[in-house]
Amino acid sequence: MKEIKNKIEAVLYTTGRFMEVDEIARLCGIGSLGLVRDALKMLLEEYNKRSSALEVVEEKGKYKLNIKKKYVYLTTNLLNDCELDKATQETLAIIAYKQPILQSDIIKARGNGAYDHIKVLREENFITAERYGRTRLLKLAPKFYDYFDVVEENMQSKFKDVEDKVEKKEVQEKLKKEETENNKPSHNENNKKPQPKKSEAVVDNDLLDSGDEQEEIPQGSITFD
Repeated sequence: MKEIKNKIEAVLYTTGRFMEVDEIARLCGIGSLGLVRDALKMLLEEYNKRSSALEVVEEKGKYKLNIKKKYVYLTTNLLNDCELDKATQETLAIIAYKQPILQSDIIKARGNGAYDHIKVLREENFITAERYGRTRLLKLAPKFYDYFDVVEENMQSKFKDVEDKVEKKEVQEKLKKEETENNKPSHNENNKKPQPKKSEAVVDNDLLDSGDEQEEIPQGSITFD
């Protein structure tokens, strides 16, 4: 099963798009769709448990190896106009966010393909790599700041501001959902018809003010104006 998972992981990583089970099986050379489904389920659970920048996403029976939402804004806003390929851009985004970071941690998060990304980034002078025990310590090089027109002192604070807004919005949405669930009438209450007193008027519950909604905080984006 491990070899099957490795093949599926390689296919998902290379294609970078949603794929149906039969297509994954065909590209992996696996005849049993059941085995592929079982392996995908295991991969999904394993990635959920990892402290990784990647996740296996399932949507309407299709699967994709994707960068986690908390890192998406790094690639869409910071690296939008870069000549590097998408996979290398995503590796660079994680280095930019986490620097200084060990090369071994990048490999754990991105897989063995990240060795090639790091090689390209070093050759293009976007990052530096210093010996650190049996691995290397990766940092952004001056070219990164010049290329993307970013001030080094402000970059981490911009990342932090956006991440705080995302987390705050997620908390508010969760609280709002819980409040909605708590306010739902029970089955017995739905079956009861209110009996107004003679001196009271019957009021349509749909016309009652349900209270102010919590303010939504829009998804942040990073700009370097």
